[in-house]
Amino acid sequence: MLGTLSTSGFEITANENEADLLIVNTCGFIDQAKAESIDTLVELGALKETGRLKFLLAAGCLAQRYGENLLKELPELDGVVGVGDFPKIAEVCRQLLSNKDSRPRLTDTPTFLYNEETPRVRTTPRHWAYVKVSEGCNYRCSFCAIPSFRGDLVSRTPDSVVREVERLAEDGVREVNLIAQSLTSYGWERRERGGLVALLKKLARIDGIEWIRLFYTYPTDFTEPLIELIASEEKICKYVDLPLQHIDDRILREMHRKGSSEEIRRLIDRLRRRIPGLTLRTTFIVGFPGEDETAFQSLHTFVEEVGFDRLGVFTYSPEEGTPAFVLGDTVPNHVKAQRRDRLLKLQARLSRKRNRGMIGKRVEVRVDGPSSETDLLLEGRTQGQAPEVDGVIYISDVGIFPPPRPGDLVTLEVTAAHTYDLVGRVIERSPDRVNVAGDIRSGVHLLP
Repeated sequence: MLGTLSTSGFEITANENEADLLIVNTCGFIDQAKAESIDTLVELGALKETGRLKFLLAAGCLAQRYGENLLKELPELDGVVGVGDFPKIAEVCRQLLSNKDSRPRLTDTPTFLYNEETPRVRTTPRHWAYVKVSEGCNYRCSFCAIPSFRGDLVSRTPDSVVREVERLAEDGVREVNLIAQSLTSYGWERRERGGLVALLKKLARIDGIEWIRLFYTYPTDFTEPLIELIASEEKICKYVDLPLQHIDDRILREMHRKGSSEEIRRLIDRLRRRIPGLTLRTTFIVGFPGEDETAFQSLHTFVEEVGFDRLGVFTYSPEEGTPAFVLGDTVPNHVKAQRRDRLLKLQARLSRKRNRGMIGKRVEVRVDGPSSETDLLLEGRTQGQAPEVDGVIYISDVGIFPPPRPGDLVTLEVTAAHTYDLVGRVIERSPDRVNVAGDIRSGVHLLP
């Protein structure tokens, strides 16, 4: 949307108080995200009274799911644009400017899949980027509403992804984070069961790209060729994001998840044996209908036994139109919260122990730039620390000259450890090279 607006004569501002028109890209996945989206719309709508704001648009998933209701319930809202109509955003804005009472609602088009020719303004630091390789999902997890508004799996062509990554590399990107609703399903609708492996091999040959990270991999989709490639290709981060959701077999069946608890355990063992230095990230849902204390305790025990490097926990949110919705919301909210907190407390203890074991070790770190906490520190990440979702490593010796630049690789000795973050000092720097990464950020800053 930013790219389309920027190439259509609109001026983008990072300050909502300067805007004549605001666009909120909403989420409709779970109750908490929906509430946050609505609160943001109401909060920003007040700028019509106190600022220069004339128009407010809702875009994205919540707009796709509840567009008509949003327009009815939020008088400050001037229009909605769903997930399939992002290319029409400039057209919608012009429509509002010419007819302020039009209140457009675009939510009927199938999911939009961008390609390498789609205008794009990146809002991440210049040395790393997200690249979406597919939209939609062919799995039908009973708790998940995404297929109802994102549709079935549609993958970009390998050539399209490669050309985009080549252009990103020319612009200074060193780290590519591949995303999709189900990354390991890439190409399956074209009967390309080895599609992701073939794509990764092409991406690994692109000059300038140094790290390739895989997000959102489905556990039963891990083939031997994929495991072998992750293990052997140095450009692919030894990082597996493996959302498991639960480990109790009865709950997994009710969730319509593929694979049993025993298969999941065997996969984890296989990944750790085959991929040296692996960082394993997962997410779980607690409070799914029918989850009793026995089922939860099996999950708690599993987390302690496996010792995940990174772990996120969601409380179950009943979503209209999903198979699980008819099961009711049988676990009280306070019990869900207690179970989430118990898992997170356990994970914090495991993470502290693991991080303390890192003290004195050497790690390769990509510098992101000045710390968000203080100007006295730089901030970076290892291959095992994904941007925006994991911890960071703080670089304490910012006074070295010349200082490391955003995108640089440095070797650190870990000197201190916190629950999720590390601290280190530079002991070796990557060879000098032309740093096309430039400043820490390009493009614009967006509201959360």
